[in-house]
Amino acid sequence: MIGKLRGIVDSFDADEIVLDVNGVGYCVAASARTLRALPPRGETAELLIETQVREDAIKLYGFLTPSEREWFRLLQSVQGIGAKVALGILSALSADALSTAVARQDKAMMARAPGVGPKLAARLVLELKDKAPAPAGFGDAPASVEREAGLPKPAQDAILALVGLGYAHTQAASAIAKASGELGAEAQTATLIRAGLKALAQ
Repeated sequence: MIGKLRGIVDSFDADEIVLDVNGVGYCVAASARTLRALPPRGETAELLIETQVREDAIKLYGFLTPSEREWFRLLQSVQGIGAKVALGILSALSADALSTAVARQDKAMMARAPGVGPKLAARLVLELKDKAPAPAGFGDAPASVEREAGLPKPAQDAILALVGLGYAHTQAASAIAKASGELGAEAQTATLIRAGLKALAQ
């Protein structure tokens, strides 16, 4: 089985990359999040690989981090989740965001992913609650959740947006809480996201 590939980026498609490894082009499917993070054509890239062998095909799936690959495997352990839907979920939610959604049993957050309706989202958070790794900083969750509950709805939406971009929940909540305090309760989600990103970049 192929576990990792390192080669030259040959081309991109909507949901896959062709990686040239010593003259052999490997077609590797990946999440939109992973594809956006890869270097442009002609540059070197390295991907962790999940190989799936079926009767009619051998399919390669690529990931930038071990946690993303582990989530790809975990998601498919839930009935009704195949590789395509798993990649769609990983396109919408980072590994840490998925851990947060499962740890908090947040069905609405899980349902943000394409192809995941309310029933499937509920099954995902329920079946994965004992399998999923804890999100970064989730040991401080009770206090952070309590603080977040007192924030306006636009601020709560901004936190989810930052988590979806890959920030740890505690980082996102802290940045948005600070921004909300400075900008006031009337601040809209987009404004809070910009302020939160600015704070996280400092």
